[in-house]
Amino acid sequence: MSAKIFPVILSGGSGSRLWPLSRESYPKQLLPLMGQRTMLQETALRVADPARFHPVTVVANAEHRFVIAEQLREAGARPPTIVLEPMARNTAPAVATAALIAEGQDPEALILVMPADHVIPDAAAFNAAVDAGLPAAAAGALVLFGIQPDSPATGYGYIQGGEALGGAARTVSAFVEKPDLATAEGYLARGDYYWNSGIFLLPARAVLAEMEAHAPGVLAAARAALAAASRDLDFLRLDAEAFAASPSISIDYAVMERTKRAAVVPSTFVWSDVGAWGALWQLADRDGDQNVEIGDTLAENTKGSYLRSEGPLIAAVGVEDLIVIATPDAVLVASRHADQDVKKVVERLKASNHDTATQTRRVYRPWGWYEGLHAGDRFQVKRLTVNPGGKLSLQKHFHRAEHWVVVNGTAEVHVDGVHKLIGENESVYIPLGAQHRLANPGKVPLNLIEVQSGAYLGEDDIVRFEDVYART
Repeated sequence: MSAKIFPVILSGGSGSRLWPLSRESYPKQLLPLMGQRTMLQETALRVADPARFHPVTVVANAEHRFVIAEQLREAGARPPTIVLEPMARNTAPAVATAALIAEGQDPEALILVMPADHVIPDAAAFNAAVDAGLPAAAAGALVLFGIQPDSPATGYGYIQGGEALGGAARTVSAFVEKPDLATAEGYLARGDYYWNSGIFLLPARAVLAEMEAHAPGVLAAARAALAAASRDLDFLRLDAEAFAASPSISIDYAVMERTKRAAVVPSTFVWSDVGAWGALWQLADRDGDQNVEIGDTLAENTKGSYLRSEGPLIAAVGVEDLIVIATPDAVLVASRHADQDVKKVVERLKASNHDTATQTRRVYRPWGWYEGLHAGDRFQVKRLTVNPGGKLSLQKHFHRAEHWVVVNGTAEVHVDGVHKLIGENESVYIPLGAQHRLANPGKVPLNLIEVQSGAYLGEDDIVRFEDVYART
């Protein structure tokens, strides 16, 4: 058995049921939904002990690469391996890729596969469950962690435990999709059914062998994508053509429900996949009226509700069991008992090409972020925050001029070969067509206001000449 476990974080989900806070461009795992840290950061810190774990491998959407790298750095994680998927292909290809990487480093490697968007408050209890699964995994079993249910939940898949394998592990008698309430109540009463957490402890060699037997197309695509992968700064970018050939299938369907090596470790640590807003209501501390209030909110004669504002004031009066979420560009009002249907709203918004289906007003870039403040005929106003050491590309625009006003910090500006340092309450004008670059040479974030004017103000009006982040 390998001396250390290879932790693998899957960070490819979109979290559409937590719209409007979670969107494809900035999904739930990148958000601090339960405390100060994001769920990605909490997942990484759960397996941070260098005596037990190798540095994490993160398999992620390429669009989120810089945010993921920065969040892990902020959390103090050891330098990770960040593998970039060129397109979504569900979890089986991601697990296959991670297993191939781990096996390449250690033929006896064990990988601990964890979604990035789960809430597990007690890291010690989680690691105790991992320890309980080690003997079975070391013996070649593909170990799942089943959560002992405390309610007849219908939003989770279930695993039926079978015969004891020795230690805490049991064989798997059955996998069950999300049951109806009566069936879930029966499972709860029986005591041998567990919620499928989607967390796995897998011998790399064994899971690759099972993929060869049950999902050879997935394994072949992963091998080819990894063999033709390229280095992109600190990231490993899988080959797009090879990866696209993989079937889009979950590791559950591809392997776990077909293999004879599956085992389940019944576990009691507190766990939630935060599949909808109601899960956050259940996890959070509630007041005497069973309300959760986060941000600028006011509840009057209101009960059993989850109120969260990331922008304007929410005032709720005389209502019960509501979810109200406000962001700068969208407001959700839903029954707490219909929270699973938020996904249908996102689907309708996508069908109508509404930007709020996938995009947030705040747009993250490797150098920091920008946010639109106001737009009108032939002009728009943005706020830009450039991280210390951050540097925008050397670029020009064909259709717009720009005016930058520094709010705080120091801006290093290049305009047609002229270099300037611009301080607080100072400004600089960028004429249409001028080659220019903005950087933050300081040790604190640089905040400025950008006023754009011109005939066309789209983000695609950028010609890059140099870019330290290797963007095209």
